[in-house]
Amino acid sequence: MSNSPSVVGIILAGGLAKRMGGGDKCLLPLAGKTLLQRTVERAQPQVASLLLNANGNSLRFARTRLPVIPDIYPGNLGPLAGVHAGLSWMQSTNPDAEWLASFASDTPFFPSDLVARLLDAVTTQHAQLAVATSKNRAHPIFALWHASLLSKIEQQLQTGDIPRMQDWIKQQKLVEVEFSVEEYDPFFNINVPQDLYAAEPLVALVK
Repeated sequence: MSNSPSVVGIILAGGLAKRMGGGDKCLLPLAGKTLLQRTVERAQPQVASLLLNANGNSLRFARTRLPVIPDIYPGNLGPLAGVHAGLSWMQSTNPDAEWLASFASDTPFFPSDLVARLLDAVTTQHAQLAVATSKNRAHPIFALWHASLLSKIEQQLQTGDIPRMQDWIKQQKLVEVEFSVEEYDPFFNINVPQDLYAAEPLVALVK
């Protein structure tokens, strides 16, 4: 797709990767490239500009040449805090952008038409939020967020009671967009070392 000038993208890489033994899971290699490289390659053509949400020393991501945006709220509050950081960056740096597309950094096969289909859904159904689904299962990290959601997310984070992403989005005016699963699940995500091995044969199938 041609990227949309109204959409900024953000790769969420702020997790603690406990099930992978800690560290930056997105820097693990898969068939000659890191998970992060694969994510950047699939996300970048879909958006006007791309950010990376991560905490700590940003120099470890220097090779991506992406702006690294840390959480504004400390304490590793999860992906909602990463979305908040992206929307805050948009408000101050690119106020003409209307939408923020979020991508997981451990799910390297997501669809190349993800943003186009989410944007079409929110436009036709006048929604503030679109979320990808496959096999009737929601993937809340892969979503399109309207700029107006910033204050609502901020209010939630300020309470200190941070719900799971999937629980929070259910309370919003959203539209779900179903993606097909044929030769492989485009939302196959890598949580444990065995998943890296399982992902190897999928690389050749990805379009």
